[in-house]
Amino acid sequence: MGDSDRQPTAGDRHGEPAELLVLKDRALDVAAEGVTIADARLPDRPLIYVNKGFERMTGYAVAEVLGRNCRFLQGPETGAAAIAEIRAALAECRECLVEILNYRKDGSTFWNRLSITPVRDPSGEVTHFIGIQSDVTARREAEDGLRESKEAMELGLRLAARVQQALLPPTEVAVGDLRIAHVFHPCDELAGDGVGIVTLPGDRIGLYLLDVSGHGVGAALLSFTLNHLLSPAVEGALLTENDGAGPVVVPPTHVAERLNRQFPMHRTRQYFTCVYGVIDPASGRFQYVICGHPAPLLLPTGGPPVAVAGAGLPIGMIEEAEFRGESLTLQPGERLYFYTDGAVEAVNADDDEFGRARLVAEIARWRERPLRTGLELVAAAVRAWCGGSLKDDLSLLAVERVG
Repeated sequence: MGDSDRQPTAGDRHGEPAELLVLKDRALDVAAEGVTIADARLPDRPLIYVNKGFERMTGYAVAEVLGRNCRFLQGPETGAAAIAEIRAALAECRECLVEILNYRKDGSTFWNRLSITPVRDPSGEVTHFIGIQSDVTARREAEDGLRESKEAMELGLRLAARVQQALLPPTEVAVGDLRIAHVFHPCDELAGDGVGIVTLPGDRIGLYLLDVSGHGVGAALLSFTLNHLLSPAVEGALLTENDGAGPVVVPPTHVAERLNRQFPMHRTRQYFTCVYGVIDPASGRFQYVICGHPAPLLLPTGGPPVAVAGAGLPIGMIEEAEFRGESLTLQPGERLYFYTDGAVEAVNADDDEFGRARLVAEIARWRERPLRTGLELVAAAVRAWCGGSLKDDLSLLAVERVG
């Protein structure tokens, strides 16, 4: 008689051969997951079966757990929400999936991804609950580590942003007949833009606006460094030098050359654009250099804004780059506006740029407003254009010669 003619024996369950049942038991025992069966018809739903995987996961032997409710795995730090979800699922005779902190026999904890499924008889009554336990401790610990690292990084970024904000000059400065103001809107917590209003020897004022390529921590670190160096208070500063009789102002072109030597792109992996100049509050004479940066806009009395003369390569791009100095005299009633490309390259929902023409129009529109107020209104127009979501830092610096 062949295998196909074999009749069920007394050792079979539901007509299954005894060897198939043994194979199923072996398969359950070698499984990594814990498998439990609880009797839903008995008080407190005791366990009537656990596999070897459950023993390995919890440290409890089969003989120690049969006849007990599975809640013995819970402990002081087991989450109340997970417990409540399990109780509700059992009471409502439905499936549930939770991650719950359980305790092994030795008191150590593990994260248990617990799946509970009801088993019904032909009449629809729930007779048993099958539980599948998976140890997901390693994954949870990795997630916790990543979350803690992210929180620490975000805290560090917030602290660095506060430092960066603290290094900014006052939003409004008055020196003689000059009024100077700036606005600073980074697209991220850390900005790659830099703004400077620096007191120099001879009662002159140094002004600069710079924009480091790229975004994020790398750009912000270079911006920090540049803001630190572009100060006469730093030993070996770039903006002043001693000619034997005392400190004197370094010409803007020499400042650009020094920066270009000190920050070559092959070493920093970044370049930056800038406008740097020195203005005399008494005469309004402004000597400046443009290094790959948008040319400032001069707003004359009674006329539209116009770009000032000058152009040049970004700092760090070419080792032996030459920089050409320019000069102008700011007349009473005139204003000079510096801006980063974040002002003109801001895009709206249709991917249209704000553009230089709109920037010029906004500057002209608010010419009668106080300098700082006008700058904020210009910045607000840019931010409104892109729905408040800046993709690049937005920085504006302006100087006005009054009366």
